[in-house]
Amino acid sequence: MAEFKQRSSMSPRVATGISGLLAFGVALSLLGFDSFSDSEAFSTLGAPSSSLARPWAGRLTDRPTVSTSSRVISHGADFGLAGLAVLTSLGLARRRGVFTRRQGGAAPSPGSMSLVISPKETYDTIVAKAEYLSKMSLLKTLHASIMGGAYVGMAGLLSLCIAGNFNSPSTGVTSLVFASLFPVNLLLVLQSGGQLFTGNTATMAMGLIEGKCNLKHLAKSWIVAYIGNIIGCGMLAIVASYTGLLTGATAELAVKMTMKKCHYSFGQTLVKAIMCNWLVCMAVWLATSAQDLAGKMVGIWFPISMFVAIGFEHSVANFFMLPAGLLAGAPLSVADVIFKNLIPVTIGNTIAGALIIGCGFSFAFGSLGQGDRGSFRGLGRLLVGRT
Repeated sequence: MAEFKQRSSMSPRVATGISGLLAFGVALSLLGFDSFSDSEAFSTLGAPSSSLARPWAGRLTDRPTVSTSSRVISHGADFGLAGLAVLTSLGLARRRGVFTRRQGGAAPSPGSMSLVISPKETYDTIVAKAEYLSKMSLLKTLHASIMGGAYVGMAGLLSLCIAGNFNSPSTGVTSLVFASLFPVNLLLVLQSGGQLFTGNTATMAMGLIEGKCNLKHLAKSWIVAYIGNIIGCGMLAIVASYTGLLTGATAELAVKMTMKKCHYSFGQTLVKAIMCNWLVCMAVWLATSAQDLAGKMVGIWFPISMFVAIGFEHSVANFFMLPAGLLAGAPLSVADVIFKNLIPVTIGNTIAGALIIGCGFSFAFGSLGQGDRGSFRGLGRLLVGRT
C-alpha cells in the first residue's frame, strides 16, 4: 500500500482512502462471506431471505452447494479483480492528466485538463505559424494553397448540390442548408496544412508585427496563396461542370448566387468583405485555441456558417462560386465578376485580416500593446510623434 501511495499521482489522502477501501474489501471477503451460507441467509430452496438487504445473494443462488472455502476464494478473487480495475482506472486517469502530481504542497495546474488554450497562447501559436510559413519554399506554398482552394471548392459544390436540390420554396431554408454544410472546408484546410489567402492576411500580419517575418515573406505568402486558391477552386468548378454536376437545380442556385454577388456597388461589396474575413479569421483563431478535433469543428462552424447565412463576401469561396455560376450559364462576363466582385472583396478581406485581426490581436496580446502603448497616454504620445 505504501508503494501504491508513492507511485500514485494523487494526493496522500486520496491514496490512503483508496488503499484502506481495498484492504477492507479483502478482509471482508476472507472473514465474512461464510456467514452468508447459514440457514438465515438462504431458504431450503436456496433463495435469499431478503434480496433487498442482500442484493449480492442472488448471485449465489445458482450454486448453493459450493463449499464455504470455495466461496471465500471466489469472493476474494472478485475483490482482487475489483481492486485491479480501480488501479487500472487510476493509471488511465494519470496518463490523461486527471491527477496532477503535487510537489511541495502546490495545487494542480488549472490548465492541465483544459481543452482550450488561452488567448495569449493562441496568439503566440499563430505567430509561430507565421514564422513557419515564411520559411516554406515557393513550391510548397503553392501546393498548400492549391489544396486549400480545392477543399473550399469541394465544400462549395457540396453546398450547391444539397441546398439547390432541397426542394424548399423558402430562400431562408436554402440559405440555412448552404450555411450548415459549407464550414467543413475550413476544417479540411486547417487539419491538412492547406493555406487560404484570407487566413494568411491575418497570420502573416501578426508575424510581421512580431518580427518573425519581413515584408518579402508576407508578399510571397499573400500572392502565392491567392494564385494557388484560384487554381484549386477553378479546377473544382471545371470538374463539377465536366462531370455534369452543374445541372438542374444545382446550376440554378449557382447562377442565382453569381448574379447576386455581382449586383451590389463597390462600397457595399467592400464592407461585406471586411465583415466576412473578420469572421473567417475568428474561426481560424477559435480552431487554433481548441486542442481537440471536436472543439476545432465547433470553433469553425459558427463563424463560417454565420458569414454564409448573412451573405458576406469571401474571396476564396468566390473563386469557386463565380466560375461555377459562369459555367452554369450566368449572363455575365469574366470582367464583370472580376471588377464587380473579386477586386472589392479582395481589398475588404485584406483590411479585415491585416488590420482588424492582425493589428488588433497584436495590440491585445502582442508587441503593439506593450508598455505605454497600451494606454491612452501612450497612444497620445504616439500620435504626436513623441514615442
